[in-house]
Amino acid sequence: MSWDIRYLPEADKDLDRLSRGQQVLVKKAIRKVQDNPLPQSEGGYGKPLGHKHGLNLTNLLKIKLRGEGIRIVYKLFRTESQMLVIVIGIREDDVVYEIAHTRRTRHDL
Repeated sequence: MSWDIRYLPEADKDLDRLSRGQQVLVKKAIRKVQDNPLPQSEGGYGKPLGHKHGLNLTNLLKIKLRGEGIRIVYKLFRTESQMLVIVIGIREDDVVYEIAHTRRTRHDL
């Protein structure tokens, strides 16, 4: 079963700021995870975040593109079979997780 993907408006802008090559890789990774975005503990691709550097990111998951240093943080809405992309960014001393925390609070996720 393929899950519906939604993006926060800010995540759309994050994607636009990446180079074309990075955009292609990110979209490919999201499409792959879309088929099974569940946490790895449930047989999916998502890696649970929990608490990162004093930020509560419980119930958020991430996709890591190691070669590019890109992180994608998302939240699942299991009742609606939706995957909401919260932030897409280059890993810079965990700034992407701080942004995810801010957006999670702003959008009441």
